[in-house]
Amino acid sequence: MLNSVLKIIQAVKERDPASSSSFWVVLLYPSVHVMIFYYISRFLWLRNIRSIARLIMQIARFLTGIEIHPGAKIGDGFFMDHAMGIVIGETAEIGDNVTIYHGVTLGGIMPAFKSDEQRGIKRHPTLEDGVIIGSGAQILGPITIGANARVGANSVVLKSVSKGMSVVGVPAHEVGKNKLSKDFQAYGTAFSEVSKIDKSISRMDDEINSLKEKIQRLESKNK
Repeated sequence: MLNSVLKIIQAVKERDPASSSSFWVVLLYPSVHVMIFYYISRFLWLRNIRSIARLIMQIARFLTGIEIHPGAKIGDGFFMDHAMGIVIGETAEIGDNVTIYHGVTLGGIMPAFKSDEQRGIKRHPTLEDGVIIGSGAQILGPITIGANARVGANSVVLKSVSKGMSVVGVPAHEVGKNKLSKDFQAYGTAFSEVSKIDKSISRMDDEINSLKEKIQRLESKNK
């Protein structure tokens, strides 16, 4: 557990310019605090001491505003920036060096519909290594967000996302491959390619400028 906590502290220092020394990271960051609770509860969960494991995470939720089910699988270097309001469901799986921002939900697609039929099955997302999820994004269902993919803020993702792809919108749609897959890009909103919307706006702007030039030529002829 100590090694895992040290990796989280290092991740915070690398990805958050507001961080300072390791001491202040441990003292001030709720994402570190909740993960300490998680490691303890996960230990108990895997040994079928599940009621106590759930109780520990409910206490952690009250103290930090972050809800993580002890059944979730979380890799090393996991950083939750700001973190308030994050929800991570029971069958969610998170790889190494993943970053998610406040208000993100890794949830089931129909949690209140035929609940009995959903027990014991995979119903939450899998985030592979290096994924960044922007604030307020909702990742729903047993889908996979591929390694180094980026999800823009407030997106609703209902389908799997391929490796290195950037998605935005409601529902989320692809806007381009992330060529700088190893570089950290906050909030998942920096894309390597221009989106279709941006291209459409650019074409409209070109057409407007062309029409302005034609009008100016016509006006100069009539003078």
